[in-house]
Amino acid sequence: MYKLFKNNFEAITGVIAFIFYVITLAPSTIQIDSGELAAVQALAGIAHPTGYPLFTIAGYLFSFLPFSASIIFQLNILSALWCTLAVVMFVKSVKLILDNIDRLNVVKVKVSPKQSRKKKQEINAKQSPSESEFIISEDKKIAAAVLSGLMLAFSRTFWFQSTSVEVYSLHIFLMSLIILFLIKGYLLAQSSPEKVHFTAWLIFAFILALGFTNHMTTLLILPGTAFLYFNKYRFTSVSFKRIGIMVALFAVMLIIFYAYLPIRASQNPVINWGNPVDFERLIRHISGKQYQVWLFSSAEASKKQLVYFINSLPSEFNISLFIGFIGLFASYVLARKMFFFLAITFFTTVLYSINYDINDIDAYFLLAYVTVAYFAAFGIIQILKFLKSKKYGYALPAGLIITFIAVQAYFNFIKVDQSKTFTFEDYTKAVLGSIEENAAIFSYQWDYFISQSYYFQFVENYRRDVKIIDKELLRRSWYYNQLETAHPGTSSGVQKDVELFLEALKPFERGENYDSNLLETLFRRIMTGLVKTNIEKGEYYIAPEIFENEMQRGEFSLPEGFTLVPHLLLFKVVDGNDYVPAPDPDFSIRFPQNRNRYVNFIESMVGSMLARRALYEMQFDRVDRAKIYITKIQNEFPNYSLPPGLIEVLSK
Repeated sequence: MYKLFKNNFEAITGVIAFIFYVITLAPSTIQIDSGELAAVQALAGIAHPTGYPLFTIAGYLFSFLPFSASIIFQLNILSALWCTLAVVMFVKSVKLILDNIDRLNVVKVKVSPKQSRKKKQEINAKQSPSESEFIISEDKKIAAAVLSGLMLAFSRTFWFQSTSVEVYSLHIFLMSLIILFLIKGYLLAQSSPEKVHFTAWLIFAFILALGFTNHMTTLLILPGTAFLYFNKYRFTSVSFKRIGIMVALFAVMLIIFYAYLPIRASQNPVINWGNPVDFERLIRHISGKQYQVWLFSSAEASKKQLVYFINSLPSEFNISLFIGFIGLFASYVLARKMFFFLAITFFTTVLYSINYDINDIDAYFLLAYVTVAYFAAFGIIQILKFLKSKKYGYALPAGLIITFIAVQAYFNFIKVDQSKTFTFEDYTKAVLGSIEENAAIFSYQWDYFISQSYYFQFVENYRRDVKIIDKELLRRSWYYNQLETAHPGTSSGVQKDVELFLEALKPFERGENYDSNLLETLFRRIMTGLVKTNIEKGEYYIAPEIFENEMQRGEFSLPEGFTLVPHLLLFKVVDGNDYVPAPDPDFSIRFPQNRNRYVNFIESMVGSMLARRALYEMQFDRVDRAKIYITKIQNEFPNYSLPPGLIEVLSK
């Protein structure tokens, strides 16, 4: 049995991780980009910047495999597979590092200029820690690789990427692969003919390019890469020539994969973010220009994100972080070059990520968490060494480390488990199912509803007739093309204003001087015009966030003579002040025990809209109707606090 484990420890570690990933896998869409990305993969569309062509192509091909009746579940499985492969590559790279630990150290040897190269090598060999003080057995290397791999696999943010469709699952697999071949290239350069080790560097350049075709934060590995590369080759004409060849291969691969974006955009898919049909739009999309406003925005934002990182780091690894802390010092002693590579990568990742002012920043710290796991491998070696006893051998330290990782896995399981999360599917279908045929919804609930609607409307064909107009995306020139593709004729009634708006928008999107007042005036005119022209074709609904924010601030107004009536989960635009009936709240939304702020927001939003409807019924003395909505709140949304006036209604 042990021989089987010893020969297949990387795969076995991956299988252990995969089992837990499947147990915690989401059965449907979850918050933020899950629905959009699943739809993009299933339909071969174009995702939000930077486009993620490799992610899209891989998911599209995987969606054809006939092993699941649900496409979203199948694509969620793919995320679990990417994370599993990342763990396997990590374990392989740790074993490779420990097998060559003496070649990754820095040994200072004082020799006279007259001593021969052979004599220097002999002195180095005598002083090498791996040959004297630090002798690491094969079993200890395997134990360190497996246990640090499980520590990474069960870290909170890493584990969470395995639970649903996200670009970061493929990203961390590619980053693990990049690090593995970077180390291989470095080690081969010390022991192999030039042709052999340069081939390894070409493979590294190829995989690095794949990384950039999935996520641009692959660039965070470059400073550490430069350290190892120039540490070996120095700053010579030959070393820069090699870099030139690698860059050429890198560029070719980037062009091949990113060509997907303009080619597919020219076919006008239903999800065509950025519509990158020409060079200007393509560069704008690949560079993520619309998100750059949140990069390096202020020192205050950086401080906030740094505090968040420091506070969240312990919850990533729980008590296993102690192992990584020990490994930080152990790596400096055992493999100093690896220590510097990991330290550079860690600080590069953190310094870049804290300067990105977004709410869901956790995934941007992933590479930093990976470096902590590498440090932990050295920590495991040291713990095994110092806690070994004559009576019990390595049983005590091994048991202690396994306990640490088990505790980490237990607490993170509770945090990442998405196996009972149907909330976003239920909420999206409840919103779409509560309104009439060919109705329109004006909203910007991307994280909770709009992203998810992309999947359910365009992949599962659920209420495809409903027109969803994203208020925030109306600010982007490309969105009008996507809106017309998905729902022809939606903006035809405001075409003149749209043309003026798009013309005024050009300098803004190009980073040139623009007239902000003109843009805002035209934008408001378009929003109001969409209501006026589309309500003639079907019912028009306003989402509660627009009512509570833009309408209260006067940034959006209804056409003259129209007003809003609470209608289950949305506000219905109506002409006049007469009573407007609404259907019974016969929808059902399942809430998981593992809650987060997104789930809580949905419960609060639904509860408040039902309460508003009950108050509306009371205005017309329809007590029996009001009781229906109040009872719904009490039975299914107990965490929502009813307004005092409604509690008394049930006693009437």
